[in-house]
Amino acid sequence: MMKKIIISVFIMFITLGNAQSNKKVAYFASGCFWCVEAIFESVEGVNEAVSGYAGGFTNNPTYQKIGTGRTGHAETVAVYYNPKKVSFKTLVDVFFGSHNPTTKNGQHPDYGSQYRSIAFYNSIQEKQQIEATIKKLNEEVYKGAIVTEVTKLKKFYKAENYHQDYEKLNPQNPYVRQVSIPRLNKFKEKFKHVLKNSTH
Repeated sequence: MMKKIIISVFIMFITLGNAQSNKKVAYFASGCFWCVEAIFESVEGVNEAVSGYAGGFTNNPTYQKIGTGRTGHAETVAVYYNPKKVSFKTLVDVFFGSHNPTTKNGQHPDYGSQYRSIAFYNSIQEKQQIEATIKKLNEEVYKGAIVTEVTKLKKFYKAENYHQDYEKLNPQNPYVRQVSIPRLNKFKEKFKHVLKNSTH
């Protein structure tokens, strides 16, 4: 009986370990989180993207509060992904490839510190990967003009429920039609090889 219990517990820990190894979270801010969420959710290996706030200095920020630019937070997306299907490096490439990292405090048509470009990291390895990508892009594409912040994640606050999957649930919204969807389509054209259901 005791042997069966030990085996059952062992199997449970293996299963839990496998589940944990199949799920990681990366955090990025690059303008309106409606747009960013939809972009990352189109990537193979990404299970879900959650809109929220990070990078600030106040507790429990709200959409109204961060809109003043006084909380220090930026609209941020938590990207839940399977590292066996998509690497952190690829997510960093998606981040830099889907917005303009040389624009200070904004992505057209949204401007303010809440729309600034931030690549968050949770480990030294992630920090090194982000910095290596910035170095390469600065040398080959942007001539040293990247203004993206590289910041250790301290706290992520999930945004209000109505912001989640906003682009998907509100396709007729004027902003979604004129800004979000064109941005998503531009990304998809550029990154066909990383999209879900692609033939890579």
